[in-house]
Amino acid sequence: MVAMDVDGVLTDGSIVIGPDGESKVFSVRDGLGITVARSAGLRFAFVTGRSSAAVQRRAEELSIDVLEMACSGKAAALEDIARRSDLSLSEVAFIGDDWNDLPAMQRAGLSGAPADSPYDIRRHADFVASARGGQGAVREFLEWLLDAQGGWTNAAEAYLDTLAAGEVVRQ
Repeated sequence: MVAMDVDGVLTDGSIVIGPDGESKVFSVRDGLGITVARSAGLRFAFVTGRSSAAVQRRAEELSIDVLEMACSGKAAALEDIARRSDLSLSEVAFIGDDWNDLPAMQRAGLSGAPADSPYDIRRHADFVASARGGQGAVREFLEWLLDAQGGWTNAAEAYLDTLAAGEVVRQ
């Protein structure tokens, strides 16, 4: 399973608050990366300290397995997600971008960080993307993770097979 923070990882960290609530901008490259990685059998969790209809909708669009919003302790949430998913923490990767993500990053089997994360966060990550948060960092992390297992090419081919079969897949 790959768990991830939202603000600063799936988005650039900007939060636009208007009369109708929050709005966020998500990268379709990250979305497609999640879709392709699902072809390899990965499951996904969003773990965020905020509660947002935009995040709820994005999680639904991408068929995210676990959504934890308004989460004050991400490490405890990660442990709970692993337990409920019948996984050990060594089978869960986490990508985060700031101090509130560090405890979860340290408990996960593998950790990642976007390029624009603070130095002290990047130095604790197993993988640091060349992309910034909200600009493909999650996609890079997934490609790296699956490529290390020899699975990215197979996942991409499985995704292409779904396209050839005429299936519509969200990004």
